[in-house]
Amino acid sequence: MGSTPAELPCEDVADNRSGVGGGISDVYGEDLATLDQLVTPWVTSVASGYSLMRDPRYNKGLAFTDKERDAHYLTGLLPPVIISQEVQERKLMHNLRQYTVPLQRYMALMDLQERNERLFYKLLIDNVEELLPVVYTPTVGEACQKYGSIFRKPQGLYISLKEKGKILEVLKNWPQRGIQVIVVTDGERILGLGDLGCQGMGIPVGKLSLYTALGGIRPSACLPITIDVGTNNQKLLDDEFYIGLKQRRATGQEYSDFLHEFMCAVKQNYGEKVLVQFEDFANHNAFDLLSKYMDTHLVFNDDIQGTASVVLAGLIAAQKVLGKSLADHTFLFLGAGEAGTGIAELIALKISKETGAPIEETRKKIWLVDSKGLIVSSRKESLQHFKQPWAHEYEPVKDLIGAVNAIKPTVLIGTSGVGQTFTKEVVEAMATNNEKPLILALSNPTSQAECTAEQAYTWTEGRAIFGSGSPFDPVEYNGKTYLPGQANNCYIFPGLGLGLIMSGAIRVRDDMLLAASEALAAQVTEENFANGLIYPPFSNIREISANIAASVAATTYDLGLASNLPRAKDLVKFAESCMYSPVYRNYR
Repeated sequence: MGSTPAELPCEDVADNRSGVGGGISDVYGEDLATLDQLVTPWVTSVASGYSLMRDPRYNKGLAFTDKERDAHYLTGLLPPVIISQEVQERKLMHNLRQYTVPLQRYMALMDLQERNERLFYKLLIDNVEELLPVVYTPTVGEACQKYGSIFRKPQGLYISLKEKGKILEVLKNWPQRGIQVIVVTDGERILGLGDLGCQGMGIPVGKLSLYTALGGIRPSACLPITIDVGTNNQKLLDDEFYIGLKQRRATGQEYSDFLHEFMCAVKQNYGEKVLVQFEDFANHNAFDLLSKYMDTHLVFNDDIQGTASVVLAGLIAAQKVLGKSLADHTFLFLGAGEAGTGIAELIALKISKETGAPIEETRKKIWLVDSKGLIVSSRKESLQHFKQPWAHEYEPVKDLIGAVNAIKPTVLIGTSGVGQTFTKEVVEAMATNNEKPLILALSNPTSQAECTAEQAYTWTEGRAIFGSGSPFDPVEYNGKTYLPGQANNCYIFPGLGLGLIMSGAIRVRDDMLLAASEALAAQVTEENFANGLIYPPFSNIREISANIAASVAATTYDLGLASNLPRAKDLVKFAESCMYSPVYRNYR
C-alpha cells in the first residue's frame, strides 16, 4: 500500500476508503488528500441532475416539467411545484424592486445571469427601460469601482502581461468556439471614473449582455475581455482586494507589442469576421488602436464611433422639430477627447454628404473647447493630432462661457466627463441666442453630466431640446411634463453589431455609422417629438435594432464588404430571424 496522510490514523483511512460518511467510496482520493497533494478536478460531461441545474445555459429552475425531471434525473432535487417562465419573471422583478440600493440590484442580476441565462435575458428584454440603468450606466460604474469587493465568480477572459507570448493559448482556454463579438477594455478610462484597471471588466460584461438583449446576438457568441497591463490608480494598488496586477501601467512599445499580439491572436483563433469592440481605452490609445487595425480587422470603438452615431441620430431627428438642416447649425463642444472629436467628425461627414462641400469646409461649423479653452489655430503646434483638424482661425478664448458668447452656437454638446460644467450662465446664454437651444449633456455616469435635465429646462424656460448620456427622470416645469431624451450608445452598437455579423462584414466604415444614425432617427415618431423626445423609447429596442441592422447590412453589401452571400431580399425580416430568443426550450 502507498503511504497514508499523516493527519489520519490508519483505521480512519480504511473507513474512508470504504465510503466517506457511509457514502460512495472515495475513488479519486480527494477526501484523503492533504493540502499539499494534487487532486484532479473531475466533472461529468452529461447534462443531467445537478450538473444540468448548475449550467446557466440550460437551467430552468422550477420550470422543468415532470417529464424533463424524470428524463434528466432531477426528481427530488427540486420542489414539486412547476411554474412558468412568466411567473418566474414576475417573482424576480418583485424581488429586485425591494432593493433600495442600485448596486444590490446589479449584484442580484449578475447572480441570475450566472444561474439562469435565459431568464436573465428574458427579464432584461421585457423590462429594458427599468433594468438598463442597472446593468449599464450609471450603476455599472459603481460596480466597477467596487469590483474587487463584490467579485464572486469570474466573467469573461482576463489577459494580463503575465501571459505575454501566450495570448493565443489563453484565448483557447475559453470554452466557446463560435465567437462573433469581443468587447475588450484595458480599464484606463472607465466611463467618467478614470483608471479602474482590471476592475473595468464590468464594462465588457455589461456591453455584451446588451448585445444579446437588445441586438439578439447569442450569449455563447459573445466574449468579454479585460487586458490587464497594470494601473496608475494608487488607491487600487494599495487595495488588498484589488483583483488585477499590482504594478504601474505598461506604456509605449511594451503596450503596443502586447496589444498587437492580442489582435493577431484574436484573428488567428476566431477568423476574419469576429467583431472587436474597443471600450473605455484612454484617448491616446483609443485613436491609435482604431487607426492601426481598421484596415486589417473588423474593429469598432464605441466611445469614438458609437457615441458619434447615436448623437448624430438625435441631431438628425431634432431637425424635424427645428425645421432646419444640419448645415444651418453652429456646433460647440465642451470636451475634445474620443467622444467629442468622434461626434464632430461624423457630423462634418454628414453635412459634407448633404451639401457636397468638402469635409475641410464643413468642419468649420464645429468648434471644440478643451481644458485650455477654445481650440484655435494659434494653439495648433501644442495640440494632440486628433484635435488639430478643429483648430480654426479665431482669437484665443479661455473658457466655455466666453466661447458661447463669441461663437453663438445653436447646439451645445458636453463630452467633458466633468459634472456641472454647463452652468446657469452658459445655459441662459444659449437660451438668449436661440429660440430652441439644443443641449446635449453626454458625460456618464449621471454624477458627471454637464447639467441635469431639470437645470436645462428651468434655465431655458422650457425651450431647450435636451438629451443626456445617462437617464434622467421626467421634469415638471410650468405645468408641463418634459421627457428628457437619452443619447445612449445602446441604441446603436447592438444593431450595428447584428448588421455586421448577418452580412459577414470584414471591415467597419463611416458610411455604416451614418446608415445606423439615419435608421435610428427614422424610428422617432411624431408622438415622440410632441413629448420633446429626439430618440424613440427603449421599449421598442429590438425592433429599432433590427431596422438599424438592416440598414448597416445594406450599406455593407453596397460597399462590397459583405461575405454572406446572396443578400437576403428583406433584410429587416432576416435581422429579426437572426435574433436570439430567451424563451425556455423543451428538453428531450
